[in-house]
Amino acid sequence: MKYVIGVDLGTSAVKILLVNQNGEVTEEVSKSYPLIQEKTGYSEQDPNAWVDQTIAGLSDLLHKFDGDPEDIEGVSFSGQMHGLVLLDENNKVLRNAILWNDTRTTQECQEIYDRVGEELLLAITKNPALEGFTLPKILWVKNHEPEIFSKANAFVLPKDYVRYMLTGKLHMEYSDAAGTLLLNVKERAWSKEICELLGIDSEICPPLVGSQDEVGTITSEIAETTGLSTSTRVFAGGADNACGAIGAGILEEGKTMVSIGTSGVVLSYEANDDKDFQGKVHYFNHSAPDVFYTMGVTLAAGYSLSWFKDTFAKDVDFDELLAEVGSVAAGSNGLLFTPYIVGERTPHVDANIRGSFIGMDASHEMKHFSRAVLEGITFSLNESVEIFRENGKTIDTVVSIGGGAKNESWLQMQADIFNANIVKLQSEQGPGMGAAMLAAFGCGWFNSLKDCADEFLKEDKVYEPIPENVARYKGLFGIYREVYGNTNGLNDRLMEYRD
Repeated sequence: MKYVIGVDLGTSAVKILLVNQNGEVTEEVSKSYPLIQEKTGYSEQDPNAWVDQTIAGLSDLLHKFDGDPEDIEGVSFSGQMHGLVLLDENNKVLRNAILWNDTRTTQECQEIYDRVGEELLLAITKNPALEGFTLPKILWVKNHEPEIFSKANAFVLPKDYVRYMLTGKLHMEYSDAAGTLLLNVKERAWSKEICELLGIDSEICPPLVGSQDEVGTITSEIAETTGLSTSTRVFAGGADNACGAIGAGILEEGKTMVSIGTSGVVLSYEANDDKDFQGKVHYFNHSAPDVFYTMGVTLAAGYSLSWFKDTFAKDVDFDELLAEVGSVAAGSNGLLFTPYIVGERTPHVDANIRGSFIGMDASHEMKHFSRAVLEGITFSLNESVEIFRENGKTIDTVVSIGGGAKNESWLQMQADIFNANIVKLQSEQGPGMGAAMLAAFGCGWFNSLKDCADEFLKEDKVYEPIPENVARYKGLFGIYREVYGNTNGLNDRLMEYRD
């Protein structure tokens, strides 16, 4: 039996899967690393912590593997998007990585609009200037840490740095490059025009490769440390959302995925680059060759639920917290939650908006609050679903992955709020499986990623919308949409009172 490894470099941990030719996960290892938050709005990590924990995880995986290391034919990667890793002339890290959820770059986003222009930026990158993207982070270092920036010889994204440390080869692939705001998405090339307008040397942009491209093999040093073979082929991999889409089979027109992790994503396959969403949703290169995907983002999806548990029910686990939500009728007895606890991305792009519970009264119990949080997260994701529908996309079937696929009541809520069939997969491994599939495709096991998906991915259950719940949620969603407009001014004024 032959195997591949999928390495998923997340925000809180690296998850490593060993997958055989039947698509079965035979071993799984997870290693965590800390977040560094020195100030409000700052979010950083030490890139070498990613490397150390990935190597430790691979070592653990090989220790548990009772086969021949030569049978592990390939390794590929999925990674958290947008994070800035600056390297010097020797490819040594110059500072901590600034992560996707860091919001210090509001002024730099305005600088991009002032010097590039919103219209040109959208025409080239197909995305607006947002604090989370990589280009504003580059400008922040240029503006605030000029001594460090003067030493920068290259920048890469998180998984690309880890891959470099395993192979000695430095590249970036298109699905992650599309989230930098420096890629011409249509032409699949770095935009020298944007670099020139912002005074950035385009030479810091690394060579571009396809997600399925082989970029090297495991170095002898890493092989000796981990137990892997030096013949193990290494493939470029993809952005976490692109790999999540591959791992959910979003590989043809009409396929849509909802992924609920720390943040939440609604992602839809696009065969071409010719749709115009006016920057309301992200438009990125897919990790599947020569195609694209569009994506709406809820900043605090699963994070809203974990925040709620940690703040109000610290001593219970998630199963206990959600045990009674199925007994509460749709609408949580008139209690509504907006998950804007760290701002919001789609559709508002507002770093200052904050969350709300609306409609509280003395009859509400923990089960009502718990259900309202799940409904609020799903309403936020439905904002993206509605944008897709308003632009002519048919969304009648959605594959649900991540935390939202682990609770039956929540899966039914998704069916009712999205008014679509919700598919739960038998073995849902998300981006890590997508990374493994890229390695399997790269190794030549399949003629296409779609063929790989047909072999590896199987449906477990389909949740169909309940008509009376659909009607009830349609009315509640209208109220949900009004909350933003009725509270954004209040939240702006409250910002003056924040410490």
